[in-house]
Amino acid sequence: MAKEIAGQIKLQIKGGAANPSPPVGPALGAKGINIMEFCKQFNARTQDKPGKILPVVITYFSDKSFEFVVKTPPVPVQLLEAAKQKSGSAEPNRKKIAEITWDQVKQIAEDKMTDLNCFTLESAMKMVAGTARSMGITVKGEFPLNN
Repeated sequence: MAKEIAGQIKLQIKGGAANPSPPVGPALGAKGINIMEFCKQFNARTQDKPGKILPVVITYFSDKSFEFVVKTPPVPVQLLEAAKQKSGSAEPNRKKIAEITWDQVKQIAEDKMTDLNCFTLESAMKMVAGTARSMGITVKGEFPLNN
């Protein structure tokens, strides 16, 4: 018999660094989930990505058990990493902070493809480029066409 789903929690936690302090502890404790068990499992699963911010969707059941899915890092985090910047521009329409290439955009789009709501790599690249633009990061060159 299938377990009855009681709800879901969405958090963003640094890889390999989940601990019972906020935001993890209060979010899970309020639902009656074993905080230490989640931290151990999350840290074991994400030890290959230390320090990267990872979205996680925790599904908890009525018997207080849980399962979780770790997703790929958010696009803005990957863009800042590619551009070697700390944060985006305060005025992205006036002040540009960095430049990246279409190859870097393609790499981010391929990595994030499973979490995006698009079907082709081309549309995923356009979504990533749009995010870059809204952060004050310019993409060098012409969009590579599929010929």
